[in-house]
Amino acid sequence: MDILKYTLRIADSSLILAQRLSAWCSSGPTLEEDIALTNISLDLFGQANGFLEYAANLDGKRSADDLAFKRDSEEFFNLQITEQENGHFGDTIARQFLYSSFFLLFYNELSNSKDETLAAIAAKSLKEIKYHLRYSSNWIIRLGNGTKESKKKIQKSFDDIWNFTGEFFEMDDLDNNMYQDGIGVNNIALKDQWNKSVSEILKESTIEIPKVIQMKTGSKKGIHTNLLKDILKEMQYLPRKYPDAKW
Repeated sequence: MDILKYTLRIADSSLILAQRLSAWCSSGPTLEEDIALTNISLDLFGQANGFLEYAANLDGKRSADDLAFKRDSEEFFNLQITEQENGHFGDTIARQFLYSSFFLLFYNELSNSKDETLAAIAAKSLKEIKYHLRYSSNWIIRLGNGTKESKKKIQKSFDDIWNFTGEFFEMDDLDNNMYQDGIGVNNIALKDQWNKSVSEILKESTIEIPKVIQMKTGSKKGIHTNLLKDILKEMQYLPRKYPDAKW
């Protein structure tokens, strides 16, 4: 079912990034940033749950928990950028900025979907994504215009992760079908606006846009970096060890 797989693609990206960000809980550079990153993680978990609940209704056999905790890595469709390691604070902020810059545009379009459930989840998510983008943008500007060391580190953060941004704008047969049916989003059409908004913040931050020869790809086919298996091993440990447990 096309709409089921399409919904899972969105859910998985929110879920995996939320799991990554949750590792900052009690480990943030300051209490304020610890709380901020944890709250962003909770927002993303909430978005993931909304999409997974809808996916479970579409599936009719598996629950949202089954979809989250009982699928293997090759059955996940999250964007590869979401599974990249947190690294230092600048690495996390760069990843969040690029992700939120895209999903603000994506959810804005998805909120007009003919599918009322997808549209409603997207509309609710927009409010949260706007904050995520504002938070990460402010930090990009502060780090880029801070000390020589902070600028050097945040520049490297972008250099290291930029090649994962190409997946934002990929369109396969499923995407095209969903778009033609008025349900999904034309990702390619978002690229110019994404480039413009990202470039404006990076220019203000005195950060150079990385030059990438080849973008990473594969998530739409269930192809991931080895990092995803490590995330799932931790995230799925208890539900798989005690599959009949009631929480």
